[in-house]
Amino acid sequence: MSSTTRSLPAARLSTFGFFALNGFLMGIWVVHIPAVEARAGISHAVLGWLLLLLGGGAFAGMRATGPLTDRFGARTVVPATAVLCSAGLVLPGLATGPLALGGALLLFGFGIGCLDVSMNTHAVQVEHGYRRPVMSAFHAVYSVGGVLAALLGARTLSWGWSPAATLAGVSLLGLAATALATPALLPRDPARPRDDGGADGGPGHPAGPRHRHRTPARIWALAVLALMLMLSEGVANDWSVLALRDVLGAPAATAAFAYGAFSTAMTLGRLAGDRVAGRFGPVAVVRYGAAVAAVGLTTAALAGSVPLALAGWTLFGLGLSGGIPQLFSAAGHADRDHAGANVSRVAGLGYLGMLAGPAVIGPLTRVMPLNLAFFLPVALCVTAACAASVLRPGAAPAARRPGVPRDVPEESAEGVAQGAARATGSVPELR
Repeated sequence: MSSTTRSLPAARLSTFGFFALNGFLMGIWVVHIPAVEARAGISHAVLGWLLLLLGGGAFAGMRATGPLTDRFGARTVVPATAVLCSAGLVLPGLATGPLALGGALLLFGFGIGCLDVSMNTHAVQVEHGYRRPVMSAFHAVYSVGGVLAALLGARTLSWGWSPAATLAGVSLLGLAATALATPALLPRDPARPRDDGGADGGPGHPAGPRHRHRTPARIWALAVLALMLMLSEGVANDWSVLALRDVLGAPAATAAFAYGAFSTAMTLGRLAGDRVAGRFGPVAVVRYGAAVAAVGLTTAALAGSVPLALAGWTLFGLGLSGGIPQLFSAAGHADRDHAGANVSRVAGLGYLGMLAGPAVIGPLTRVMPLNLAFFLPVALCVTAACAASVLRPGAAPAARRPGVPRDVPEESAEGVAQGAARATGSVPELR
């Protein structure tokens, strides 16, 4: 048994830690938004504009980190981005004006985006080692981190702690967690060349100066699917509670259960997502998941009672739960030499969709009721269900190993071929 094989469980646990850290840092910030707003002395309108800087910083971080992860390896980039993200959390708590808060949110968002792409790229590396789906559980742990942050933030606020004190304490916890989790990260695969030019770029890399990687059309297709699904998720984040309150007249306390039902279903669905993907394949997860999401949101939009609406939001969360992990996994496995860049494109466009959710639905409510505006994300979910076959690797028939299902990525196919070789005593020629 190789050292890499022996280290896989530790690397998986370490990756869980970084996903939980990312969710925890983001969650603790969200809990303290009202307190930070009051400290900075700004209005809701100004805060809304400043939050766009957080999103813009995250998008810039995602785009910058993908190529860096490919060049230097996730083992180097993940802890560096975790330190950046943890340290950046302190800044919003110290801001006393709109300019300072805007700069703080830009830097913190940049760190969030950097960590998001680097940890997902390492998750693809771990999944490659396991030769089976493990990505969905990582995303479930991200959600759990957010829940834990909400509980801790509520407690510290009840104790009267200032945002600066709480965010600084969590920042120190993040730095300590990074130090503990980093040693278990997987090293760079020695069989894979660095994409840094030179006289010999290695197999599949032309000799000579550094060349520019051209993103395949399939990666952009995956990114568009991510935009559709994450825009739909953003609609639930920002409008589910308002829909129950304004459309059905539910009390504020009851309306809060809409988002609770959605997020709980998302988390539970992702905990089961790896087993479902392993049994039925990623195409089925996205296709039928998006279809269930469309049915759920349609139910929530047309419901005449609160219980039926809650059931709709639950179905919506369950249906969306498995799609994004499978899209990230497919992007990372499409080309392991450029896994970081491919993941950054899918994650970046998806994140733009998440930000666009409230921006798109808001103007629609000027010409139609809120519940009818939900049929835009319903249409996006239906489109994603119809286009889910893009997750299937487009390998030529001769290049695919015999007996490997079409939904299994080529990297996983190599593992099947190696197992067959051990049984027959032959050594297959791998790409």
